[in-house]
Amino acid sequence: MAKISPVSIKYMIHANFTAEGALEKPDVIGALFGQTEGLLGADLEMRELQKEGKIGRIEVDLQRNDRRTTGTIKIPTALDQSETTLIAAAIETIERIGPSDAQLEVERIEDVRGSKRDYIIERAKKLMGGIQGSANSREISNEIKDSARISDVQEYGDEKLPSGDLSGNEIIVVEGRADVLNLMRAGVKNVIAMNGTKLPGSVKKLSEEKEVTLFVDGDRGGKLIIQNVVDNARVKYIAIAPDGKEVEELTGKEVLMNLRKKIPVREFLSREKFSNRYSGKSEKSEDPDLSGNTEKDSLKDSKKDMNNIEEKLKEISRKNKGTGKSVLVNEDLEAVKSISTKALASTLKRLREKPFAIVIDGTATNSIINSAEDARCQIIVAKNFATTDTKIKLMSF
Repeated sequence: MAKISPVSIKYMIHANFTAEGALEKPDVIGALFGQTEGLLGADLEMRELQKEGKIGRIEVDLQRNDRRTTGTIKIPTALDQSETTLIAAAIETIERIGPSDAQLEVERIEDVRGSKRDYIIERAKKLMGGIQGSANSREISNEIKDSARISDVQEYGDEKLPSGDLSGNEIIVVEGRADVLNLMRAGVKNVIAMNGTKLPGSVKKLSEEKEVTLFVDGDRGGKLIIQNVVDNARVKYIAIAPDGKEVEELTGKEVLMNLRKKIPVREFLSREKFSNRYSGKSEKSEDPDLSGNTEKDSLKDSKKDMNNIEEKLKEISRKNKGTGKSVLVNEDLEAVKSISTKALASTLKRLREKPFAIVIDGTATNSIINSAEDARCQIIVAKNFATTDTKIKLMSF
């Protein structure tokens, strides 16, 4: 009887059986061959398949308990998926083993090659970790470039602030040395650090001579820094890392992307005013680090305004549902224009009167959100959003 090579095994059929009587292994194997004979035609006769080496040595494990016998069966095959599943289904039709009534059930069909692949991948990871001192040419090149960029870090002013090349007309102000190093790795050299949250005199003096972009972390500390610097120096643009991220941990691509998204200070402050108004926060901060003013606005009024906005936008969204269109809404919460959602991004670029809100029947794609940002839209209502990395207020009803 031919044996299947372990190398050529593709699948392993795992089956369980229970029989009402005392059995031996030959009884089980005889039932497998005898009671499946003729079920699937000559091409799938188990006895012939084993002779041809397409089914391997069948393993049977028995356990006897009084007059009952239970056990497991393993059948290795080199057949394809469909043929293997046919064999597995055929052996489940066995009703007797030897002289006893029996029940046989296939537990699972194992992809032996998949198990081998998993082992290969895990083993390769361990072997990779054990390689000492190896690196490809790109890694070596990047390491040299990083070293060259970091070596360009200078000290500026009496405070000895970490900085790059400040000879140009534009500079980027960040919080610390780690932020400077990260921007220089990304190829941004016109950067200087404040070495903390307090604005140094050297940076204040630079802001009077150059165009300043303030690049801060995406957390509350970043907003505190913005207010402090804007109050004490001339800043033209604001750039902010994504929510919860620090400038020093951004990838090179994220650094450049967030710098491209910088916005004028006036626009940033107006957005913050809107956000505070409609989130129930005071427009004048109670934090003395920001403004020194502890006067509170009426939370009831702001929540009332927001509830009114949500109700009106919800009504517009309900009427627009299923149309495949987008509705532009003005500051009076009136629907002023309905256009195809597919053409929304390009339409926003041509509009003279910018919308206060956009209600979309469908998904707000990246291009729509970017165009809405350029149009200074305040709210987007949609079923889904391709990204939440935006200053626009996103709603879904």
